[in-house]
Amino acid sequence: MKDIARRAGVSESAVSFALNDRPGVSEVTRDRVRRVAEQLGWRPSTAARALSGEGAATVGLVVARPAGTLGVDSFFLQLISGIQEVLSERHLGLLFQVVEDVDAECAVYRRWWAEHRVDGVLVVDPRTDDPRPALLDELGLPGVVIGGAPEEPPAPGLSAVWADDAGAMASVVGRLHALGHRRIVHIAGLPGLAHTERRIRSLRAEAGRLGLTEVRSVTTDYSDAEGAAVTRGMLSGDAPPTALVYDNDVMAVAGVAAATGLGCAVPRDVSIVAWEDSALCRLVDPWLAALSRDTVSFGRSAAGELTALLDGGTARTVRVPVPELIERASIGPARPASPGRG
Repeated sequence: MKDIARRAGVSESAVSFALNDRPGVSEVTRDRVRRVAEQLGWRPSTAARALSGEGAATVGLVVARPAGTLGVDSFFLQLISGIQEVLSERHLGLLFQVVEDVDAECAVYRRWWAEHRVDGVLVVDPRTDDPRPALLDELGLPGVVIGGAPEEPPAPGLSAVWADDAGAMASVVGRLHALGHRRIVHIAGLPGLAHTERRIRSLRAEAGRLGLTEVRSVTTDYSDAEGAAVTRGMLSGDAPPTALVYDNDVMAVAGVAAATGLGCAVPRDVSIVAWEDSALCRLVDPWLAALSRDTVSFGRSAAGELTALLDGGTARTVRVPVPELIERASIGPARPASPGRG
């Protein structure tokens, strides 16, 4: 401030008025101060803005998942890329934190709110009986829930961006059924997540509609280790599944390795589908069939809805396109059951 005042030939208070768009200086002085500030590479202090009640120029994102599973999760990497595209256009920062559970996440929101650290938050992994929307509403902290659903609206002041997980699961089950698969296992992600529960319910509903009695879901922590362990357990039974649907690409790749290790050929003995398409799905032999969506665009949509709230817009629920099944070499017709194999 002193440097700008000295170069512009004005007082420090005049610099403050000019840079914060406050009355008290002429337009000529305001323009001169801004030109000098630009020459000096000046940027507003987010701490000072927070203290003056002008906002933090930062939004927050907290993820309550095992930290070890995030580094290889293509969904979050692409989602954050899309979020960052929009935030950078608005010169907004992203404050990111990983915590152990939802209680810890709520504690972070309370601390951020008390310290004026963020202007709004992006909420991922909606839960059943989720305490976070009510807390954000209580704090008056703008937010967007990513992955919610119309039948599960967040608090009145929060927006939501969602994809039709149930419709996507129905399309996968329908396609596998058309290929002759009658024993299907869904190797799901974390229990209690709203999208996990929707996929499980959709699998059950489609199985009931199609008359499939040997269909089930098994929850995991999304890791390759649990994906492989569940795969080995499923394929070692007396009536092994002919198709496996994994809730992420990492588990699906681990599943291919586990199946191969047991002497099962993909897709001759078992078909495999990954929920999230990624480069990883095309680095394994055979290439994995996968549900594909533009996750970067998903992130852009979520960040766009949050900036709209910060600009004074009203909360709303936005639907993104349904993930599309991309058929590749990892799925094929079900092999007829051999004697003694159910």
